[in-house]
Amino acid sequence: MRNEYDISGLFYVVEGRKYRKYLDIRHKNTTIEKPDIMVVMMNPGSSYPIDGNEANPLPTPTVPDDTQDQIIKVMNNNSFEYARVLNLSDLRTPKSKKLYEFLKTEKENETHSIFSDARKSDFESLFMKSVPVIYAWGVNSALSKLAKRAIEKINNPDHVGIRKEEAKYAYYHPLPRSKSKRIEWVEKINAAIKNITVAKLSGVGPVKVLDLQ
Repeated sequence: MRNEYDISGLFYVVEGRKYRKYLDIRHKNTTIEKPDIMVVMMNPGSSYPIDGNEANPLPTPTVPDDTQDQIIKVMNNNSFEYARVLNLSDLRTPKSKKLYEFLKTEKENETHSIFSDARKSDFESLFMKSVPVIYAWGVNSALSKLAKRAIEKINNPDHVGIRKEEAKYAYYHPLPRSKSKRIEWVEKINAAIKNITVAKLSGVGPVKVLDLQ
């Protein structure tokens, strides 16, 4: 399915650190101009521009990864044509440990997060509030502060995610180590999205997020 989609991101560099502001996943045949689903994850990981330009002011084609394949499966199952991925932090690093260390040093300067007050204009221009949103940033407690802020900022009842039991702000990542858990993540997210659709049509209202038992 990956070959049916164009994936692009907006990359930037600050003081030698590499960042990505957002990632767009668009079906090659789509004509829509705005995302019809939003996804919020932890950080861009190993994402990088195909042309190697780390500071292009325009979106550039991006090397896809297995996590994006999970999002594409959800898109395909629900006939979504355009997904936008934002992250709790824009910092690009494939090692979670480095992100957690970075967060400790950047407590007073959180401009690396699009959900910070300093990034209000970015958030308002890039986040589509009228569409469903998937929470999928992982369950490490180091992310709690950013996750809480993101949820409050988004303030969207049409959200889905697989929340860790007894953890208010922890939502499982799309790419668990276990292959069976990866399949389960996609299936549960698909089911939750369909529940939102049914609830809207019936006038019931928003559905609750899922808890992984």
